Amino acid sequence: MFFSCNKSVAFNPESDIPSLAGKVILQCILEYARHSPSQIWLAARNPERCQAAADEIRQKVPNVPIRILEMDLASFDSIQKAAQTVLTESDRLDILMLNAGVMAVPPGLTKDGYEIEFGTNHMGHALLTKLLMPLLLKTTDTGAEVRVVSMTSTAFKQAPKDALDFPRLRTTAEDMGGFGRYSQSKLANILWARHLAKVYPQLTVASVHPGLVQTELMDRASEVPAIMRAFRGVAKMMAVTVDQGAKNQLWASVSEQVKSGEYYEPIGVSGQITDNAKDDQLAEKLWDWTQKELES
Repeated sequence: MFFSCNKSVAFNPESDIPSLAGKVILQCILEYARHSPSQIWLAARNPERCQAAADEIRQKVPNVPIRILEMDLASFDSIQKAAQTVLTESDRLDILMLNAGVMAVPPGLTKDGYEIEFGTNHMGHALLTKLLMPLLLKTTDTGAEVRVVSMTSTAFKQAPKDALDFPRLRTTAEDMGGFGRYSQSKLANILWARHLAKVYPQLTVASVHPGLVQTELMDRASEVPAIMRAFRGVAKMMAVTVDQGAKNQLWASVSEQVKSGEYYEPIGVSGQITDNAKDDQLAEKLWDWTQKELES
């Protein structure tokens, strides 16, 4: 479910990430800090944990220009405030990493009335990107290549047949189960990135699956099928480190091999996509519905 057995491309962040001098990045990974960016925005819901992560990075890369950005993806108000901070204090944005989210949490709604997983994993990122788009486009006007990388999961392959039943996206959708709701949100990530690439051809856009990674995401997931709960112990033994898990998104943010709008599994493996995830009509329908919701 979470694996790709295809041969990945060779990628060493230390040597294969080019100089980032003068570039601004939203969302921080340690490897970026090693390549001299002019600014990194580290966004998180909890500013204390965010600061602790920044301090840890500075121990390894002294004087790295990290800025803390408090943001809750389940709150449009919080996203708007965070975006305004970036727009006010940055004159460019070269890499936007959309890599936060929740997985298989109890049924609920965001502060703005969307199913909690869809609202956080899709709507929150869509609004953030929409608000930052003027800055992204301004950066392309300088001749820079601008990247948007959306974190998804191979869980999209388990999305229910009735996924993206639009009226139900404003309900708790309890009948779908936590993993069904998560899978739906991950399908939305791929479809939205696919259409974003069409609407903004001046950007390079990719959706990526990081692989099975040693994070707290599965531990916090409370609404998963019994077979997945039984799988947790095995999964932890097979999971890669966070540093390894970051490589696919790092690759997608800098590699010249990236085709805008595509989905990639670790590392740089394309073509592992289902029919509904490459349905351009569904992608356009999701895009139009999302834009209408955000505008209202």
